[in-house]
Amino acid sequence: MAKAYWVAHVDVSDPEAYEDYKAANAAPFAEFGARFVVRGGDQEVREGQVRNRTVVIEFPSYEAAVACYESPAYQAAVDIRKNVSIGDMVIVKGYDG
Repeated sequence: MAKAYWVAHVDVSDPEAYEDYKAANAAPFAEFGARFVVRGGDQEVREGQVRNRTVVIEFPSYEAAVACYESPAYQAAVDIRKNVSIGDMVIVKGYDG
């Protein structure tokens, strides 16, 4: 079964308050088997435009990735994040070649 990924590009306007979002997402991420592959860090934009922060989270399956996003616990975390950041996020099924 192919893994799946959340790929997000985010601009954080209040880094201190963003820590509350990170604390709130810990439980649903653990529940659905999430593993951070990229969590911010240095980046170089070589083509196009992206936001300041890139995050890639791996899930054991596409179904787990979608279920995590739709879970009440993660949606509570989203409510925190929306007030302190803007971003773009996609859930994508990994290549199982």
